[in-house]
Formats: sequence, C-alpha cells, structure tokens
Amino acid sequence: MMARGVHLVGSVPLEDSETVFRAVSAHLGEFVRRVTDGETGVRSNWTFWQRAVFARTPGLVTDDVHRGEYSSTPKYRLAGPASAVRFGPLGYAQAALSSWVVFRRLRAAGVLPDVRFQVSLPTPLAPICVHVDTADQAAVEPAYEAAMLRELELITDAIPADQLAIQWDTAVEFGMLEGVFPSWVPDLEAGVLDRLTRLGNAVPADVHLGYHLCYGDSGGRHFVEPADTALLVRVANALAARLSRPLGWIHLPVPIGRTDPEYFAPLRSLALPAETELYLGLVHDADGEPGARKRIAAALSAVDSFGIATECGLGRRPPETVPGLLALHAAVAELTS
Repeated sequence: MMARGVHLVGSVPLEDSETVFRAVSAHLGEFVRRVTDGETGVRSNWTFWQRAVFARTPGLVTDDVHRGEYSSTPKYRLAGPASAVRFGPLGYAQAALSSWVVFRRLRAAGVLPDVRFQVSLPTPLAPICVHVDTADQAAVEPAYEAAMLRELELITDAIPADQLAIQWDTAVEFGMLEGVFPSWVPDLEAGVLDRLTRLGNAVPADVHLGYHLCYGDSGGRHFVEPADTALLVRVANALAARLSRPLGWIHLPVPIGRTDPEYFAPLRSLALPAETELYLGLVHDADGEPGARKRIAAALSAVDSFGIATECGLGRRPPETVPGLLALHAAVAELTS
C-alpha cells in the first residue's frame, strides 16, 4: 500500500475562507477528507493573535518586554491571585462558525466535495507558553483551558457532528518533552498525555478527531530537529490507547533532510487502530516532487500506508506560493496512489 490522501494542517495564507475553500477544492478535491478554513487574517500566525485576548483579560498585566528565544513576545503575569483571571471569548468559535456558513454554502452549491469542515485548535499549553510569564504559567493554565473547552463546546453545539472534524495542534508539548522549553508540568510526559487525552475526550464521539504533532515552524525552522520519529510514535501510541473515543488521524512532521530509513524506523512500532489515518508531513516546496519521492521511499521501509502533508500549516509563507504548493500535493498524491 502506498500513500493515501492529503491532509492540510490548518493555516493557508489566502484572502479569506471562501478563497481557501475554492483553492483546496480545485487542486485537492479528490484527495482530501476534510477541509480547513485556512485560519486567515489575524489567525494566520498560529497563536500570536491571542495576545489581544490576554491583553483584555482581567487579572493579567504585562511590562511589554519581549522574552523568549524561539518566539519572542511580551509576556503577561498575574496582577493578583490566579482566581481573579477571567478569560472571555477566545475567538476560535466565532471564527469557526463564520467560516462554517461559507463552507455550507459552497458545499450546497457543489463547489466543495463531500468533505468535513476541519477546525484546528491549539492545545492550551501553546498560548500559555507563548504569552504568559514562566513564573505564572501553571497558575494561568487552568483558566485558559476552561476557556478553550468552552470554545470547543460552542463549535460542536453549532455544527452537526457528522460534518465536523477537530484537530488539536500539539507543538509546545514536544518542545517541553525535548527539553527545549521550560515546563511547569509535573511528571512531564504523563502530564502532557493527561492533557492531550482530556482534550481529545472532550470532542463528541461522532466528530472526527485528529492530532497534529509538531516541532514548530517559527522563522521556517523547528525548535529542535527530531532525531527520529520515536517520541512522536510514543505519544501517538499513548493517545490511541488512552482515548475513550475514536481517533481519526495522526499527523507527524518529516524534516526536509530526512530521506534516510533511520528517521522512519520507529514507525514500525506504531500501534494505531485500523480506522486511524496516518499522515506524514513530507511535502516540501523547496525540493518538490523529487524530494517527496525520496522521503516516501524511506517511509515505506517502516510503514506501508499513509497520507501526505506538509510539516506544519502554510500561514507563514507568501500567498503567491500556495497554488503551486497545493498542486505539488496533488502531483505527489497521484504518483503514490
């Protein structure tokens, strides 16, 4: 069995959701099972738009000094007791429901094929790590997680379960597990898995659920280069075993230079349910179809069935490169189907 299907992680830097839906349908309609709205506008740079949320949240203050080596931003800290922190709407539900109206109209008009509407959400650890001072991250995290789960509930209440897919974007967790980011999580790996399982189980069972396991993309680079897929496989296997609901897909990154079977060898230990789709982020526009062929050949030394993707969302690249990159996905999918 060869690579099957295409997965888009989330962000697509086009004008708006309708432009994204039309572009994806035109280039990849026969290959995708779900379609993202592109996280356009202020959402294009992952969680950085959440700074405005932290700025208006009672109980938090900032000195506006940029901190952080990988992604430097001003940090917020507690102005008093953590119980005073009150997050209002985060904006994810509002954006999703606005795009859902467009998605539904285009699908009814036959522009979109029979696919699900995909909403990609960051795990709460990500905005906390990016926007909160290290000393207060543990204290602020519960309030933000509760707010994110409210956003999820608004989305799942409004969109029919059989037409929706939710993806949890999981990046900061790997920075912590690799020892790159400071962690406030006791018993780190168990704590990370507890959080990811809790988020997954909060998604209604009839909604498709997936995880984008990520090593970052700030400035076009990972926060650390993964030695191989061993840690990714360990987390994926644990999620598959822990979740009390079906797991729809797992997405893993493949660095551009990893055309060697050694990177993929741990995938032999991958233990996903039969219904869970595996996507490998092995499409890179820098080396195009020839590079993808090499990485696919190396991956097939360890696993015989997977779909293709890029390593991360497309939001931090020039919009004019998007049509060519979508066409590259289609070319690679056709070659390996």
